[in-house]
Formats: sequence, C-alpha cells, structure tokens
Amino acid sequence: MKIKTLSRCEETFTRECKGDVVKVFRNLDPALHPFDKAREYTRALQATKLDKLFAKPFIGALDGHADGVFCSALSKRNLVQFLTGACDGEVRVWDLNVRKCVWRAYAHAGFVRGLSVAPGGGTFFSCGDKTVKQWTLCVADDSRQEPAALNTWLHSETLTSIDHHWRNAHFATAADTRVLVWDHARSNPVQSFSWGCDAISCVRYNPAERSLLASTGSDRAVTLFDTREGAAMRKAVLVMRSNALAWNPQEPLNFTVASEDHNLYTFDLRKLDQAKLIHKDHVGAVMDLAFSPTGQEFVTGSYDRTVRIFGHREGRSREVYHTKRMQRVFCVNFSGDGRFVLTGSDDTNLRIWKAEASQQLGVKVPRAEKKLEYEEALKKRYQHMPEVRRIAKHRHRANDAKLKIAGSMQEKIAKIVNLCQSANRRLWRRFHRCPRAATHVVYSLIFVKHYIELERGMSLHYIALEHIFFKFVPIC
Repeated sequence: MKIKTLSRCEETFTRECKGDVVKVFRNLDPALHPFDKAREYTRALQATKLDKLFAKPFIGALDGHADGVFCSALSKRNLVQFLTGACDGEVRVWDLNVRKCVWRAYAHAGFVRGLSVAPGGGTFFSCGDKTVKQWTLCVADDSRQEPAALNTWLHSETLTSIDHHWRNAHFATAADTRVLVWDHARSNPVQSFSWGCDAISCVRYNPAERSLLASTGSDRAVTLFDTREGAAMRKAVLVMRSNALAWNPQEPLNFTVASEDHNLYTFDLRKLDQAKLIHKDHVGAVMDLAFSPTGQEFVTGSYDRTVRIFGHREGRSREVYHTKRMQRVFCVNFSGDGRFVLTGSDDTNLRIWKAEASQQLGVKVPRAEKKLEYEEALKKRYQHMPEVRRIAKHRHRANDAKLKIAGSMQEKIAKIVNLCQSANRRLWRRFHRCPRAATHVVYSLIFVKHYIELERGMSLHYIALEHIFFKFVPIC
C-alpha cells in the first residue's frame, strides 16, 4: 500500500550560518487569525509610544559667532558646506561633516543681510551696508591672511536681501524701494523693478521659471516680477507684513510666505486673490522658512523662540523644537538630503536637528528597515484613533504659554495707557474751558504685582499700571 507523506529537503530551511534568519512557515488564512485588527492597533499604539520615548531631535550646536546669526545659505552642489552671516558682519563657512568652521571673514561693517551660493558652487555672494561682495567658497583655508573679496558692487541704497539665479550669471537684491537685478560682469544693475514706495525685505527666484521673481515688502505686499518683460506681473496685499518667502522646489507654481501675524500663507501664483492654505501654530512673528528638497514639508523659525516643521498640505505643524537657551530664530534651512534641520538664532549659536525626531541615525539592516516601514504603515492606518492621536500630537510647549500670557499683559497695559491718554485729553479740555480755575492733578499710581502660575512650576512676574485718578479743584 502506498502512503503519501509530507517531505521537505533539509537544505531549503537549514541555516548556512548562525546569522541567517530561521525560515518560519505560516498559514495566512484569516480564519486562523481572528483578532488581527486588535493586534495591529496594539502594535500601532506601541510604535507611537516608542517614537515619543526615543524622540531626541537635537544633534549638536556650532558655536563661534560673537553676535546673533542673521542669515544662512546652503550649497546646491555640496551637502557639507553651510554658510552663515552674523549681525557683526562676520561670514563663516562650516563643514557639517566634522562640525567645524573652515573659513571666516568680516565681510561687512554692519549686519550681513543675505547670503547666496552661485549655481556652480565655487563662489558665494553676501550683501550688507550698501554693498554686494563675491567670495571664493573654499572647504578649508590654512593661510593666515585676511580673505579678500573677488568682486564688489556698490549701491546708494541699503540692500536687505539677495538671491542668485538658478542657472544664469545674475543675482537679485532687495533695496529700499526697488528690486535690482545684477550681472556678474557689470558694476551697475541691469534691471530695476518697483511697485510702491516701501522697503523690500525679501527677494527669491523661481526654481523652474527662469524669469520669474517674487518679493515681499513692508507695505504688506507680495509682488511677482517678470525679468523678460521688465515689469511687475501681479501683487497681493496681506493683512500684515511678510518677512520671508520660499518657493516649493517640486511644485514651482506654489510659494509660501512667512507673516508677522504668526501665520504662513501658501499661494498659487495663478490665483493670488486667495491663499491656498494657512499654516498656524506659531505665537510670534515668523522670521524665516525653508523647504525640504522633496517639497513635502518646510521648516520655520519664529520670534517665539521655536522651530516648527509643517507639511506643505497641512495647516498645523507636525513637530516643534525649542530649548531653554535658544532665543529668537532668524534663519532656518533643510540639509541637502532633507534629513536634518539647521537653525540660527539670536544667542549666537547654530543648531542641528533631526527632521524626524525619533529617526535612527546610521546604517540599518534590511530587517530593521522593513520593521520601520511596517510600523509607519500601522501608525498611518490608526492615526485617527483617539489614544494614538493624543500621544502622537502631544508636545511640551512652555514657551507658548509664556508668550500668550505676555501678549495678554501687553494688551492690558495698552488699554491702561489709552485710558490715561484719554483722561489727560479730557482734563486739558476742561482746564481750557475755565481759565480762572486752577487744576490740581493728583496722581495715584497703584502698581499691582501680578503673579501668574504656569504649568510645571514656572512663574512669571510683571508690573502694570492699574489706576490714575484725577481731581479737579476750582478756585473761582
């Protein structure tokens, strides 16, 4: 009698060495796994908790500047070259691989208002104190001689921003009331644009359209210029002034503006009458922003001493970074590979952060990569569950509480000042109606010390002017 039995070749499931993975035979029939959704939810919740547990975004700080870091720029051809400009006129070139300064020079007498690297990556430009200077971008300079500029362009107006063309030998600067386009081979601007009479604060070239230029000004306007026609195209006026502007590198029709009203606005250049999306979360004026090379997210730096990362289609930030010593953030950048965030603040320090707070640095084996991909898929599937959402979105934001209370204090003091001014006006009008009367003003200044308890034992003291009493004493 012939009996059929299961037979396997031992070589197909025997490990060649002890580092190999043992093959496990599984039956994927759903009937044999009744609680798969519950197990997936538990794994998603566990992965979310582990992300918060291992979230250590701060990598290191680059110190060396003697004054606040005001502007920065990255080379488009090199991942490790990073340029910074300070408020004392010093420009430094950093090697991010070793986290050291490899070149430094006092380029300007005042603030370094802007930095931009040429497309070839061999030179860079700096602007400040009514001059634009071209420098050699070197990785290391062992000479003790003072670096000298290759070229210098002079102008009669203050230059507040600079951006180099993505391909041509042209660069644009923002002057007091105009946008100027310069050529490397000429000493005077080849083009000049103006629309209005207020100062221009930021100017940026479009990465795809060679002749398209955008600027922001103190008149609350965002203006588009066409260098081929030599004229302005469109203009959008916002509620408050815009401090910075950045084009999306993967969607060149869209750009995002950082505003003084604590928000960011994403526009489509074909329809400037309405913003596509408003990004909210900051509690202070947004000073700078920069897009990731992927175009899927951007980083912002604010006057509220925080750094936030937004998705380009999300109205709320997905991450917020802050430290106790970090002051107002003036410049932010994404690294060339999009894995790190570089920030410069008023406390003279440059900081390096992870773009993903819980990201594991270093080389990962294929099994670890597959595990991370599986966990990301689970977190995305169950991201709207209450417990997963609560843990994923929780952030410690002590600075927000401080600034909100400080804002309420300023509003209260402003109201008191307005009351005092109106009382003074009424008093003087009453005095002039009765010329034979003498006015005796009794000022009763009551300073009330308010003590406000914040979360986690933090406290804030302030003194406000509460009452002013006036007494009219006629003698006639």
